[in-house]
Amino acid sequence: MELHFPLILDGATGTELQKRGYTGDVCAEQWTLEHPEAIIDIQRGYVDSGSQVLYTPTFGANRRKLEEHGIFNRTEDYNRRLAALSEQASGGRALRAGDISPTGAFLAPLGDVSFEELVDIYTQQAAGLESAGVDLFVIETMMTLSDARAAVLAVRSVSDKPVFVTFTCDENGRSISGGDVTAALVVLQGMGIDAFGLNCSAGPEQMLPQLRRLREYARVPLIAKPNAGMPQIVDGKAVYDCTPEEFVALIPDMLRTGVAVFGGCCGTTAAHIAALRDALDGASVTPPAPLHTDKLPAATEKQPFPLPVDVRWSTVISLTADAEDALSAGQETDDPVLAVRIDDWDGVQALADFQYLIAKPLCIVCDDGDLLEAALRVYQGRALYDGGLPDSVLLPLRDKYGLLI
Repeated sequence: MELHFPLILDGATGTELQKRGYTGDVCAEQWTLEHPEAIIDIQRGYVDSGSQVLYTPTFGANRRKLEEHGIFNRTEDYNRRLAALSEQASGGRALRAGDISPTGAFLAPLGDVSFEELVDIYTQQAAGLESAGVDLFVIETMMTLSDARAAVLAVRSVSDKPVFVTFTCDENGRSISGGDVTAALVVLQGMGIDAFGLNCSAGPEQMLPQLRRLREYARVPLIAKPNAGMPQIVDGKAVYDCTPEEFVALIPDMLRTGVAVFGGCCGTTAAHIAALRDALDGASVTPPAPLHTDKLPAATEKQPFPLPVDVRWSTVISLTADAEDALSAGQETDDPVLAVRIDDWDGVQALADFQYLIAKPLCIVCDDGDLLEAALRVYQGRALYDGGLPDSVLLPLRDKYGLLI
């Protein structure tokens, strides 16, 4: 499917549902199915105002979140039914984006899930959305790279449709897990996503500096879906006071920064989308202007590391179950990368267990294709490769995981 830019997304769902009676007593997805007229009214208003893409109301419809609300074995059913409401609202006038959001889980050993569990959770949701016939997927409000990577792999396992990813971050560009959104961009665009950006957490004024930082690494279109300003707490409730006119005041700056996809998050309304439509009428998008195009775009989970193409290292650490000390020592050497050899499944598990120690770009030395893929799945960064595997093995891993070969 070919997308045409600038592309206009929809506005807020949660804050608009609250205006129509949602109180949070049950999960939003259950309430929406019980009150379908609410989401249909919201989304028809967005389409009438200029939205070209509607997010399916499936934000919290992954298995883990549903089970927290006592809803079991209904994930695919919920996603199909909720996506059908967006189809009814659209009336064929807008695309439907299958909406996927965080699980709230953290990887072991810091949390209680494995990476494969995350992939399985998201695969179930993505399958439901794919069977509902969505036009694209949006993985939004991401706070950890592990959730985002798992969701991308899950979607790609069931669909070849476009995938957008947006993170939420603080004023320094950091997600709740401490990773820089520029690192997330480098990792995920290496995995073949179609657009990347930011949503929630800030208004347009606070979001623009982070979009400019993303521009330096972006090789895909950027997305801006800010809140209607920074929320103010009034009588215990979040109030958003950014007017539609104020909301679109920085659109020219965003266009010059490489933003090609626009929408609204918390506090925005159909009036904000109409203002976007008017502000973007006849506008053209300036592609991002990435720096470091002559570098290898490596990244850890926390930080991007553009490396010279002839980067070298002097030490290779063999990953074993007791490699923790060796990995810590490897951070202290002058080598620009941390090279690790993986010869068996214990090495893959050691990488999964100890990767939180790795603050340098990673190079994986391996001569077994299955072990290499397993290592790439558990490593939450973008790694280099060294070894003797043929292109027939390496090129699919490059396309799927962003492996630098």
